Amino acid sequence: MFVTISLLLAAACLVPAAAKLAGHPKMRHAATHFGIAWRRYRLIGVAELAAAIGVLIGLVWRPAGLLAAPGMFLLLLGALISHRRAHDSIREALPALLALVISGTYLAAAQ
Repeated sequence: MFVTISLLLAAACLVPAAAKLAGHPKMRHAATHFGIAWRRYRLIGVAELAAAIGVLIGLVWRPAGLLAAPGMFLLLLGALISHRRAHDSIREALPALLALVISGTYLAAAQ
């Protein structure tokens, strides 16, 4: 079960990271929507990528995952705050909320 949760969390980190780092138009729109400069928004993608790598390394060396997952959890809390400030609907914030649940589940399973 831990491996499955790890892979889910890694995917939840990698998909948006890749979109941000590739400069996908949807991500550029999101940066504008949240009032974040594009260069700074891309740094979120770097953090997401680092979290994914840490979680994957955590499959063989658990401390790496235990360092990466709380960072991702905090990043996702920030995403939810950004959605709230932008007056987004639950539907618009759902991907961040689901990723937050996955990261919380990872932390619980890793203990």
